[in-house]
Amino acid sequence: MSVSQQQQFISPKEYLAGERISEVKHELIDGQVYAMAGSSIDHQRICANISGEFRTHLKGSSCEAMSSDIQVNVGENYYYPDVMVVCDFDQSQRYFTQSPVIIVEVLSKSTRRKDLTTKRLAYTNIPSLKEYVLIEQDFVNIEVLRKSSNWQGTHYVLGDKVHFESIDLTLDVAEIYERVQNEDMAAFISGGSSE
Repeated sequence: MSVSQQQQFISPKEYLAGERISEVKHELIDGQVYAMAGSSIDHQRICANISGEFRTHLKGSSCEAMSSDIQVNVGENYYYPDVMVVCDFDQSQRYFTQSPVIIVEVLSKSTRRKDLTTKRLAYTNIPSLKEYVLIEQDFVNIEVLRKSSNWQGTHYVLGDKVHFESIDLTLDVAEIYERVQNEDMAAFISGGSSE
């Protein structure tokens, strides 16, 4: 491999300095910087639905829902989860946290592999994390991995209720997918089977 083809590694300090002035969001994973792709309307609907429910439920508590503009720092890596909940936020860290209790990622074709492998491994090693939630946008399926279950996943579909143990909140799967346009939701809305 020639020098021009070798990947350059960047330090967390260099990354954070650049990220604060960048117009495009990037994640830092193992010394490599990855630009964040834009998201679909359905992706945004799911994020808004779940973030809104989390915010309402947590009002008045020491926990708060954070959107994809706040990063989670794991070792020397920095990620932008779609939604997370942080309790007792460290005000000295203005742009990232190291102590989420729940992280939600909405899967897409471009992010699925990273969310299911790299991020899953990183997130489940965060001491404060109690739940990692993976939500499909192209069909209805929610997988919740819980620390209390040794990070074994439980799947939820239309007609199910999901209990988020970390914040003691139960939501209908249909609430999380409200206004999302995929075949499962179309069948559910029309009264047919989503299978």
